[in-house]
Amino acid sequence: MKIIARKNEIAQIERLYASGRPEFVIIFGRRRVGKTFLVNQLLGDRFTFSFVGSRNQPPSLQLRRFGTQLAEAMGSVFVPVLSSWEDAFTQLRFLIDSKPRNERKVIFFDEMPWIDTPRSKFVEALEYFWNAWAAQRNDIMFIACGSATSWMVNKLVKNPGGLHNRITAQIYLRPFTLGECEALLHANGCHWDRYSIAQCYMALGGVPYYLNLLNPQESLAQNIDRLFFAKNAPLCDEFEQMLNAMFPNAEKYIAVTRALSSRREGLLRSEIVSATNFSGGALSAILENLERCDFIEVYSKYNSSVRNAIYRISDPYLLFYFKFVNENRSKDPHFWSNNINSRAVVAWQGFSFETICLLHLPMIKHKLGISGISTKSCAWRTQGDAGRQGAQIDLLIDRIDRIINVCEIKFSSTPYSVTKDYEMKLRAKMAVFRAETHTTKSLALTMITPWGVLPGMHSGIVQNEIVIDDLFV
Repeated sequence: MKIIARKNEIAQIERLYASGRPEFVIIFGRRRVGKTFLVNQLLGDRFTFSFVGSRNQPPSLQLRRFGTQLAEAMGSVFVPVLSSWEDAFTQLRFLIDSKPRNERKVIFFDEMPWIDTPRSKFVEALEYFWNAWAAQRNDIMFIACGSATSWMVNKLVKNPGGLHNRITAQIYLRPFTLGECEALLHANGCHWDRYSIAQCYMALGGVPYYLNLLNPQESLAQNIDRLFFAKNAPLCDEFEQMLNAMFPNAEKYIAVTRALSSRREGLLRSEIVSATNFSGGALSAILENLERCDFIEVYSKYNSSVRNAIYRISDPYLLFYFKFVNENRSKDPHFWSNNINSRAVVAWQGFSFETICLLHLPMIKHKLGISGISTKSCAWRTQGDAGRQGAQIDLLIDRIDRIINVCEIKFSSTPYSVTKDYEMKLRAKMAVFRAETHTTKSLALTMITPWGVLPGMHSGIVQNEIVIDDLFV
């Protein structure tokens, strides 16, 4: 199968393979994002040895399976009996030594976090294997892969012991952008237009595994019904399965994510504490790990301290799950087809499109011609009081050239019409922003819509336009 996108990651892996040095590479990212597929497709025929960890399995079984893999790699019918991971790595050394010294040895450990069960002493054995032996050999490329991002970072990247500063490369796989999703769908024979692909992204995000479940012979609505609402739908229970596979104490991560789902614009840290009763370092670790996995984003308010940062779900799948799947009690297998034009769906599309735009901020900056300009991006809102109305701005792009792009994000099926009332609302919003923040910078109203702004008497207030095609760059 052809690898879609991932050009930078492919180039980096090939460079590391050809480096002529010992390489300890970690590849991590959220579940279903295509880590294993990338490594297998790129290096599978060059593996010297590969092993996949098993979730919730005892060390004895994992070691037995490791021995079986060793025997297969050696072309032997004799399966070594391994009593510890120290024994396992010793046998792995024997396998590597049996190969010609002038050829690259690629060792691939997939789902490594699942191997490190309590009291297994796996990490200690790995430390000794690398430091005492593998790091001295220029023919070894060791690849560790895993979806439990917190484990990969804490046990490998930030390891305070024998693996400290031993990682030679970190490759983090993010979900696909809209343009990459389009390439994958087209490769799978699904030739939807970009408006439909954007709607698909609202439900599935840029996760390749989810996108590969789409049937090109069905409409988008039929696909969503089958994937989320039909009996035994494959993505109906994905949320809890995913978090349980990625995090220890997954129930705490589930609780924090549920709390964040209760308010679409996000929560302050103090509000998360109130909703979950989690606080201190434990909550900080949960929020950091969720952010590492692209499940949430932290948005600063304009001219505000870090303590006032907003934590918000940024993963489209999670937003769709909590809005329509988690609380769906209708048991209607055609729920999406029957509700596609409902007010709830229309409102969700507006918010979800805003989320997509925030995920594609580099494309927005590219269209505005400011990719090379230093910027800060944030949201802004004020509650207002008796003497001043409240206001909210979806996205501010604060530029070093003393211009602020005030972005209004609107999802619609036709070109957006700026009415007299809406023009006055926009002018009032920018006036409140200037008065509240005391900014002296120029404000440039920027509309982000699927089809652009309809020319008219009141559209002159719009100084920049971003349309859906601009997000697919």
